[in-house]
Amino acid sequence: MKRRAAALLVPLLLAVAGCTGTAGQEEAPTRQGAAASRPSPFQDCAALTTAPGGTPAPTASPAGSGGGDPLPEVTLNCFTGGAPVALRDVRGPAVVNVWASWCAPCRTELPAFQRLSERADGQLRVLGVNSRDSRAGAQSIGEDFGVRFPVLVDQGEALQRALGRNAIPLTLFVDGQGRVRHVDASGALDDARLAALVRQHLGLAVPA
Repeated sequence: MKRRAAALLVPLLLAVAGCTGTAGQEEAPTRQGAAASRPSPFQDCAALTTAPGGTPAPTASPAGSGGGDPLPEVTLNCFTGGAPVALRDVRGPAVVNVWASWCAPCRTELPAFQRLSERADGQLRVLGVNSRDSRAGAQSIGEDFGVRFPVLVDQGEALQRALGRNAIPLTLFVDGQGRVRHVDASGALDDARLAALVRQHLGLAVPA
């Protein structure tokens, strides 16, 4: 009975405190092969080094904001393949969400990030970083939840280590000069909270 209670408690703790484990990474080869044979649900990463909307990145900082640290010097592969992407070359404004399919709060908030990417198209970009996950798990989440924004793959948690962060979900708000204005680790974000954080840290008004 005690073992059963402990097993039921683990998912609850992950949902409340954020996810730090690596559950769900080991998958049968047949499932991995099936995922690899399907087209990726995510967009490619070719446009990440141009400013949103194809316009030059702004030079002004959000009103009342101070300086920020540049994005870490981390280079990651794109889920769809192609050339690796250096995070410091990503043109903002941008919202970078670190997630995994085995993380319950990540699954909760991913649809809100997809809606943000649609509402804010041309103003800012939404970029995912899939952390310590299997390809099959990430692909299934993209397919099931309709996630279409570009996704980078970070099997070794290089971005989290560079930021000194452990748990996910983790969301970075990056201005037009590639400076990290805010790192949010408060748990699953909804539409209203995302819009408020974008307004507060990036100075952009996006409908909730």
